[in-house]
Amino acid sequence: MQKRKSKKINKLRGQRSAGYGYTKGHRASGQRGGKGMAGTKKHHYIKVMQENPRYFGKWGFKRPQKVIEDLEAVNVGTIDEAADRLVERGMATVKGKKYTIDVAKLGVDRILGSGKVIRKLDLVGVKAITPRAREKIVSSGGSVDLPEE
Repeated sequence: MQKRKSKKINKLRGQRSAGYGYTKGHRASGQRGGKGMAGTKKHHYIKVMQENPRYFGKWGFKRPQKVIEDLEAVNVGTIDEAADRLVERGMATVKGKKYTIDVAKLGVDRILGSGKVIRKLDLVGVKAITPRAREKIVSSGGSVDLPEE
């Protein structure tokens, strides 16, 4: 027969708790009320609800994919800054001081109104544009061609 290693264990044999109290003390995950998310609907419910009140149930909805329109948007200021580089790469043309840029070739669907417009921009193939962006382009002497809907 093998000899027990500890005096304490020897001494407390036959006692239910072995010196760790009446509850499930010294039983690994039993001490903390279960492993992982155990007891989230029972004894750990309040803890879970404090951390994330929306943990249980379904919330909100997902829009159908065919309804979602993912437009690629760029600011007017970015187009203005990149105008010379676009001419070098052959993606835009210059007549006098007016830059003609086909926005559809760049893969841009919508133009936003942030940034400064210094050059005269003539934008072609624009699907959507914000009023502020259009105002900046027109005030600098440019124009925007929007498809008729």
